[in-house]
Amino acid sequence: MTFADKIISFNDKLEFKGQLPDNISVMNPFKENPPIKLITSGFYKKFYDDNKLRHMILGINPGRFGAGVTGIPFTDTKRLNEICGITVEGLQTHEPSSVFIYDVIKAYGGAKKFYSDFYINSVCPLGFTFFNSKERNVNYNYYDSKELTNACYKFIVQSIRSQIEFGIKRDVCYCMGTGKNYKFFMKLNEEEKFFDKIIPLEHPRYVIQYKMKSKQIYIDVYLDKFKNKV
Repeated sequence: MTFADKIISFNDKLEFKGQLPDNISVMNPFKENPPIKLITSGFYKKFYDDNKLRHMILGINPGRFGAGVTGIPFTDTKRLNEICGITVEGLQTHEPSSVFIYDVIKAYGGAKKFYSDFYINSVCPLGFTFFNSKERNVNYNYYDSKELTNACYKFIVQSIRSQIEFGIKRDVCYCMGTGKNYKFFMKLNEEEKFFDKIIPLEHPRYVIQYKMKSKQIYIDVYLDKFKNKV
């Protein structure tokens, strides 16, 4: 099996079986939207159909307009079409974090080069939504409540273990999110010994939302850490 085959198989089997807290629902595009398999298979076969070793980059968990729709972390339909050359019929999404990530990818040398060196997913590979006081369904992170974190713990551990078997280099792993995500993942890594080192990266959404004028600085930081592993 190639790296792509292993990812596709992993996604096909991905299922959260834990007991969720009240008003929280899991998003699983691989189960809820069968056409997603055509999108993800096309993407991974295009960029990962080999047996190269890669470094892993982990975000928090999928959002409603990124991987929650496309099944591909930090990739919306616009980036899929315009940059990756994969057309998604009848669906159009725009995810701010995807904008920054693909700026990084462009600066790195393009999608083919970037994806030959890196594999992106999330600490928790499935996302969550929460009905708030205004009865709106909003994104919810695995660390937003202790109850959800506890419910996800075994799922997170097993998911990371499974993905390492794709052909992941274990000297370093990059963590997107320098706050709660990094703190949780550092502690988890100390316990599970997944990687020798965890390198934090500022989360793309933070950059787009609060540091847009300094975006190039953050792109340069990403590139420097990828190159020097510091």
